[in-house]
Amino acid sequence: MYLILIGCEYAGTTTLANAINEWTKESLGAEFKLIHDHNKLPDTKPHGPALTPEDIAAFQQLSPRLTEVIQRHNLYYHTPWASGSEDNFMGIGLYFDELVYAPKYYGYGGRGQDGDRGVISRMLEQRILQFRPDAVLILVEAAPGVIRKRMAESPHPYPVVPEEDVEHINQRFQEEFDNSLIRQKFTLDTSTATVAESVADFAAKIQPYLTQADLLRQALQRGKAG
Repeated sequence: MYLILIGCEYAGTTTLANAINEWTKESLGAEFKLIHDHNKLPDTKPHGPALTPEDIAAFQQLSPRLTEVIQRHNLYYHTPWASGSEDNFMGIGLYFDELVYAPKYYGYGGRGQDGDRGVISRMLEQRILQFRPDAVLILVEAAPGVIRKRMAESPHPYPVVPEEDVEHINQRFQEEFDNSLIRQKFTLDTSTATVAESVADFAAKIQPYLTQADLLRQALQRGKAG
């Protein structure tokens, strides 16, 4: 299974990713060894020890050009470049976060700028479709008022999206979702749904996109449960 979850900050991508991982363990007897969530800057929880406040302050002093290079390498690293790997993969944001956030908040990646993310993202998508045709794109949505409520109740220590930009950012993710070359895709609306309800929605919508290996694992898990 190869999943990409995208959506505005506070829509619930990280919460759902962890819940989907639990569903995968229970339903398929497999799991995502790592959930890759590195594209909202600063990335405060890389694999391994969390960054210290001093680490984050040093990162925030980098120029847009240096940040662009680091993030471009990050994108390449998280894109399949060879056949033969069928490991489960879950990425949050990936090049979609860069498409939406980089030109507006990070100072790079716009049309004609260094590391034009429109050009790079299309190349990465072609690679994904070549080596992981099982890729599924999931847009996690939430109404603007719900996002603002979550911002107020559980603010992130290093937020990306200000309140006044929520509608615009929601629209931009919708545009990039619609324009993606990945045709296996669906949306999950977390505005009123509980986490359990969203996972149940995911379980129903992912079914047509499960590979033969996934279906076999699912059947074996049902057999164990029976």
